[in-house]
Amino acid sequence: MPRFPDVSKHAHSVSARVYSGLEQRALAKNEQIYRLHVGDTYRDPVAAARAEHQLSAEHPGLHKYAPVHGEPSLIDAFIANVQRRHGETLNPDLVQVMSGATAGLSIVCQVLLEPGDEVLLPSPFWPLSRGIIATKGAVPVQVPFYTRFDEPGFDAEAVLESAVTERTAALYINTPNNPSGRVLPDATIGAMMRVAKRHDLWVLCDEAYEEIYFDREPPDAVWRRADTRDRAIAFHTLSKTYGFAGARVGFTHGPEDVMDAIRGMQTFHTYCAPRPMQFGAVGALHYGDAWVEDSRSLYRDAGYEAADALGVGRPEGGTFLFIDVSEQLDPGASDCSAFLERCADAGVLLTPGQSCGADYAKWVRLCFTSVPPDQLAAALGKLTPLFRTSIA
Repeated sequence: MPRFPDVSKHAHSVSARVYSGLEQRALAKNEQIYRLHVGDTYRDPVAAARAEHQLSAEHPGLHKYAPVHGEPSLIDAFIANVQRRHGETLNPDLVQVMSGATAGLSIVCQVLLEPGDEVLLPSPFWPLSRGIIATKGAVPVQVPFYTRFDEPGFDAEAVLESAVTERTAALYINTPNNPSGRVLPDATIGAMMRVAKRHDLWVLCDEAYEEIYFDREPPDAVWRRADTRDRAIAFHTLSKTYGFAGARVGFTHGPEDVMDAIRGMQTFHTYCAPRPMQFGAVGALHYGDAWVEDSRSLYRDAGYEAADALGVGRPEGGTFLFIDVSEQLDPGASDCSAFLERCADAGVLLTPGQSCGADYAKWVRLCFTSVPPDQLAAALGKLTPLFRTSIA
């Protein structure tokens, strides 16, 4: 039990700085730097979604609190979007508007987890997911996973099963995956669901990149599966699909009993998502289909260009490359810090792989959508020599 001046134990497990502090080093040596460590897009959203298009004259009470549940017009627009994409009609009472997927996952963890509970967290993972679980006092159990699909004899079910204990309460799934760019095969999802059902686990479905997939049919949503829907809680966000990260608008849906508790918990955390941007989100959902198609094509081209330039596998979806740089490290190096410094000296910022999992200290993450194509090409020109130089 902490007393002044101490803080809680689980507060020590999270950091206010997820990414390495190399920006000042890069700025000292370069007139322009390329921030490929930030998971965002260079594209502005469709006009109807933008902040400057939300007018008090059109939305009386624009700057008042929104309903805790969410603006009815936004819930309707989301349900229509899900119907078009998945052929599923969600019950509006079971949809909760959130301040992005970050708030959604945080609030759900508050509802489902007790201190000491464990969540299976296949890695590499979205850097914030580990900390969000930990802030509840729960334990994120990191399971190296997405980078192992091509290993001979890799058994997804056995790998997850070996990590289950009597305290395991939930399984977190993200596909397409941040940061590996992998899309989970149906057989792998089936194996994951068998573990979840065998041990009565909740399934937390991170759908952040659901519309960013390349040269393939649209991936089916995990939460729709017959073997999943009774235990699945899904998180959607407009941040990635619609270039709307700054708006902080997302959605959570799941079984009736738990959604009542989630809505109650939301009241005591964020209360509501920003009302002006909820109306902007309506504009994104109503008028953004062509924008999403264009983005998917542009992101594919950027991802393939980056992968080909650096000599790594092309991403199947998402907005990142996740790269093993062990051959570029000094013998005996424990992590990629020195390599990240060389990249910063060249003016390019990357994310240390360890932010995405303890087993990935010698990996880096690169976002290929955070800067326009001409800047990406310039950044790759600076990175290519570094990636092609092996330390003897």
